[in-house]
Amino acid sequence: MAEVIVPRVEGTLKVGAGRRIVVDPVTRIEGHMRCEVNVDKDNIIRNAVSTGTMWRGLEVILKGRDPRDAWAFVERICGVCTGCHALTSVRAVEDALGIKIPKNAHLIREMMAKTLQVHDHAVHFYHLHALDWVDVVSALKADPKKTSELQQLVSPAHPLSSPGYFRDIQNRLKKFVESGQLGPFMNGYWGNKAYVLPPEANLMAVTHYLEALDLQKEWVKIHTIFGGKNPHPNYLVGGVPCAINLDRDGAAGAPINMERLNFVKARIDEIIEFNKNVYIPDVLAIGTIYKQAGWLYGGGLSATNVSDYGEYPKVNYDKSTDQLPGGVILNGNWDEILPIDPRDPEQVQEFVTHSWYQYADETKGLHPWDGVTEPNYQLGAKTKGSRTKIEQIDEGAKYSWIKSPRWRGNAVEVGPLSRYILAYAHARRGNKFAQRPKEQLEYSAQMINSAIPKALGLPETNYTLKQMLPTTIGRTLARCLEGQYCGEMMLDDFHELVANVKAGDRATANVEKWDPSTWPKEAKGVGTVAAPRGMLGHWVRIKDGRIENYQCVVPTTWNGSPRDHKGQIGAFEASLMNTPLAKADQPLEILRTIHSFDPCLACSTHVMSPDGAELAQVTVR
Repeated sequence: MAEVIVPRVEGTLKVGAGRRIVVDPVTRIEGHMRCEVNVDKDNIIRNAVSTGTMWRGLEVILKGRDPRDAWAFVERICGVCTGCHALTSVRAVEDALGIKIPKNAHLIREMMAKTLQVHDHAVHFYHLHALDWVDVVSALKADPKKTSELQQLVSPAHPLSSPGYFRDIQNRLKKFVESGQLGPFMNGYWGNKAYVLPPEANLMAVTHYLEALDLQKEWVKIHTIFGGKNPHPNYLVGGVPCAINLDRDGAAGAPINMERLNFVKARIDEIIEFNKNVYIPDVLAIGTIYKQAGWLYGGGLSATNVSDYGEYPKVNYDKSTDQLPGGVILNGNWDEILPIDPRDPEQVQEFVTHSWYQYADETKGLHPWDGVTEPNYQLGAKTKGSRTKIEQIDEGAKYSWIKSPRWRGNAVEVGPLSRYILAYAHARRGNKFAQRPKEQLEYSAQMINSAIPKALGLPETNYTLKQMLPTTIGRTLARCLEGQYCGEMMLDDFHELVANVKAGDRATANVEKWDPSTWPKEAKGVGTVAAPRGMLGHWVRIKDGRIENYQCVVPTTWNGSPRDHKGQIGAFEASLMNTPLAKADQPLEILRTIHSFDPCLACSTHVMSPDGAELAQVTVR
């Protein structure tokens, strides 16, 4: 088992000691990130520094604007988590103005949010993360017949499983490799000893990579139906911007009719089938093989501190019915769940001691309602390089464009893994709305410990969930289980929407307070969402009908935060500690663990050269 990491740098390798490995930028993520680690003589990471290298200034841009427009601006924070910022924004404004949305609007928003979740998770695994586990070139050595047998072993219900099918995919891949034009598979660390899957498993995973490419473009059409477009669908303060008319197909001005609802139902069915027959079996099989190889690193803060606001209520505005209940767990005590309140100024606070921002007093954190976004780009005295070309960061000074959010002063990990640890803890305490995640986790443990090892002729194990989940494998598993769960919840939402509409309710918006003349002179609100990467909060202050202050505390700010005034490190940095590297100049293990968080930094373009090659640079000093 990987060593449990305490969330501090204290007691680790002295800063600057050992060899320094610099990865800049970390690719296959959204936005810009730099990672530096120190390794000892055995190539084990003893110090880690993660740096957000781009400033996000939307909070400043929003000041003075109409709060009803805020969603359209903040939605552009990200081009991957489609709509979650918009949803958080309209919730914050509605909270400030005391607006309650109709039931239909709630259910449509839920389906849009869950579509985002299942799409984002599948795309993340297959197209951004799978290649950290899967050696594409090794797939050329696979026996298609044995790959077919493996497919039928781990997922007998999947129809695309014949030897001929896998042989065709292998031949396509061979042409890629022989042409020297690997496209998305270019610049991988193929052949690295950190890859442990047999060729047949690699071929199966590459095949599903291509299947997911085809399917994901269909799933997002749900956003197009309810929100007009993707990746940035339309939202509305007070509800959703789509009318319902089931009486006549194609009724003017009514995008929601039975034909389109049937289309949505078909996409939901596809999502459920893919997750059941492909995504989950793949992750369980890959996780089992890596676990058998002893690769249980990357837990970091998830072994100690996790947090989420809670999401997906069965009854809107009733947090006690959340199907992924929120809270905070500290010090790895799954028997105690602390309540979380995004309104409490003593709970969520952002610090900037090591961030390129400035506060009047940087020893104190600020609650987002009182947040300040004032850039202060200063490099520490021990920084190597220049302001425009940093060679080595000085982590003793300011070193990141990411702030350091803390819950009651504690660094916490957020994301699907945190949500599933919390859901499991809630379910064990009898919460009836969280039983399905508990079932999923117990099934996964049984498959990884017993069923899959038996089928593959490997020794059985008896890892507990508390041992298995706080790892890079566990973080990847929780994401795919959440995708499955969201697909199932979407089906419930769909049936509830159809029943409600058939009962005569066609309302999709509450516009009673649309006119700013109906608003109070001053108001403040908060909106929260279970974004694909973790708990997301937007805080807004409104004065004289305009935005006075706006702050977004996003999941990657929680996870990618630099050290705070106490020296506590963030989840990214903690997750890398004590991880061994097979090859220092091919730090696959760093990418594997960082990618397991699905980081999203400031939503910027990926860094590419004119000929399309990624410009990632690994430096070992």
